[in-house]
Amino acid sequence: MKTIIWALTSTVLIMTAYLSLWSVPIDPVSWQAPVAPGYAGPHAPNNRLTDIQLIDLDTEAGPEHVVLGHDGKLYAAMASGNIIRMNPDGTAQEVFINSGGRVLGFDFDAAGNLIAADAVKGLLSVGSDRTIRVLADRVHGDPIRYANAIVVAENGKIYFTDASTRFAPVNWKGTFEASILDILEQSSTGRILEYDPKHKTTRIIAKGLSFANGIALSSDEKVLFVCETGKFRVWKIQVTADEIDVTKNSLHASVLLDNLPGYPDNLMRGLNGKIWLGFVKPRNPVIDAMSDKPFLRKVTLRLPRALWPVPKAYGHIMAFTENGQVVADLQDPTGAYPETTAITETHERLYVQSLHAKGLGWLPR
Repeated sequence: MKTIIWALTSTVLIMTAYLSLWSVPIDPVSWQAPVAPGYAGPHAPNNRLTDIQLIDLDTEAGPEHVVLGHDGKLYAAMASGNIIRMNPDGTAQEVFINSGGRVLGFDFDAAGNLIAADAVKGLLSVGSDRTIRVLADRVHGDPIRYANAIVVAENGKIYFTDASTRFAPVNWKGTFEASILDILEQSSTGRILEYDPKHKTTRIIAKGLSFANGIALSSDEKVLFVCETGKFRVWKIQVTADEIDVTKNSLHASVLLDNLPGYPDNLMRGLNGKIWLGFVKPRNPVIDAMSDKPFLRKVTLRLPRALWPVPKAYGHIMAFTENGQVVADLQDPTGAYPETTAITETHERLYVQSLHAKGLGWLPR
């Protein structure tokens, strides 16, 4: 009996020491998450995403970003590093390029070049001959570690997000894993960058964001809308801002949408002034409750991954106007189409982007 008691005591002590002391990659920052609003008001539960149809992508997965190109073809960035080109109905699929990394966002410039934010490679340009050039992989000598979303202005300037300066996907087994570490830590190192192709210079517009994600321009191209995934909100930031810290008061930045019911991901300009936003996951009460408990967030990473409080699957996309009015809300409580990141709207269809889906979802417009 003494041997059994000693063995149990030793096991408890070892487990306690492990959960308390084992090294983890994050150094959590305490903050206070707002009380989750739940699914109410403009986000009242509905089933408008449940009739989603799928375009088969063969062996590809994760159509994280989808754009209708100048050539009338649909382009979609995949987890494999491929950007697939196809007809709008999904036929005639071909690999346009493989970036060698993971493109999370892209746009086209006036010359027809595909400008990509690659989470591994940085800011890329792909010409019509499919030649890939690195436009920027550093800013002020500091590496761009997690290029995420991008938008090209009419004047040629390129605006993109660097989601985290702490956790580069290349060092942490991919984009999803690195995002989890960054959001758990809450050190708010995300930033917004501008690349000027005329002068070939990169500058910091804003910093201090908890996982800087989707980005879109206002209709007059004077303001950037930016998703701050880790704090459930969308910012309005002037394009003329220069290295401002959004955690401090600034005349150049303000919160447009706050305390959203999920983790906002990508932003896409739609028709008739809409901006589409996708929620990659819903809020999780356990994670929210740990916001001001850094030690518990460290303990979480010491647990087997199966025990992590990962939010459930829940399809959810919304659209809002530039003044913050929600004008559309589409949900699928079953989460059958996983990690909805945004919608690409054409005159015929709504294409549903996803971080991990094995097909490209769409709905008739």
